[in-house]
Amino acid sequence: MAAFVKAINAKIRSNPTVSYFCSTHFWGPVSNFGIPMAAVVDAQKSPELISGHMTLALCIYSATFMRYSLAIAPKNYLLFMCHFINEGSQLTQGYRYLNWHHWGGKEKAAAAAAAK
Repeated sequence: MAAFVKAINAKIRSNPTVSYFCSTHFWGPVSNFGIPMAAVVDAQKSPELISGHMTLALCIYSATFMRYSLAIAPKNYLLFMCHFINEGSQLTQGYRYLNWHHWGGKEKAAAAAAAK
């Protein structure tokens, strides 16, 4: 059985395209894309639900892994794009959080609701 698995692995690794799609260099970023997708979807929800601490943590996380994805050899551009999109969406969420909680967004929304 071990020889069979070894032969299959050798066959997969002999084709560069198939080898890439069977590697963590591909599947790591693909599985990570759930984070930016969730942040993009959450941009449509109320800013009252945003956690400032988690948004800050995700901004730092994505900035760190954007740097990491370009520092490794070979460079992982798919991982870079995943974290680039996440960084942008988390910065948007951070702006919405600050606007709602610290820059008067909550009061403006309450005044607009009272005016109706």
